[in-house]
Amino acid sequence: MKILIVSDTHGHLSNFREVIRKVSPVDMLVHCGDVEGQEDSIRSLADCECHIVSGNNDYFSDLPREDEFSIGEHKAFLTHGHSYGISMGCDRIVEEALSREADLVFCGHTHRPEKSVIDGVRVFNPGSLSYPRQEGRNPSYMIMELDPEGKVFCNVFYL
Repeated sequence: MKILIVSDTHGHLSNFREVIRKVSPVDMLVHCGDVEGQEDSIRSLADCECHIVSGNNDYFSDLPREDEFSIGEHKAFLTHGHSYGISMGCDRIVEEALSREADLVFCGHTHRPEKSVIDGVRVFNPGSLSYPRQEGRNPSYMIMELDPEGKVFCNVFYL
């Protein structure tokens, strides 16, 4: 299974289009919020199962604030992250994931890619495709793959 993880596109689709062109086909898209009204275009371009949540800039959006779903034998918790103080660290979001019995967390908001494992919970933040804030300021995304035994592999990629 191949999963594309993106966040913080902020209404700009040119980099998203480039990523789709590079990595397609994918089995699932996870968008961690701040789509700013482009969710229908994102779903159409991805052409696969999509999980998209609203972010702090998705005013008047009908998107859910959070989502829970399965990836193989894993339980995923998806949220933008701002409601859990993700800019200050992963403690609150991991606590929430544990309360939901999730072992995977997808979030955004910081515009910086990050992968960590805390208390057995894997936290994935793909950074931003539109307004990256990490050193080098290259737009970033993640590709997660599950092997036949269900083991998770995830890497950060840059445009």
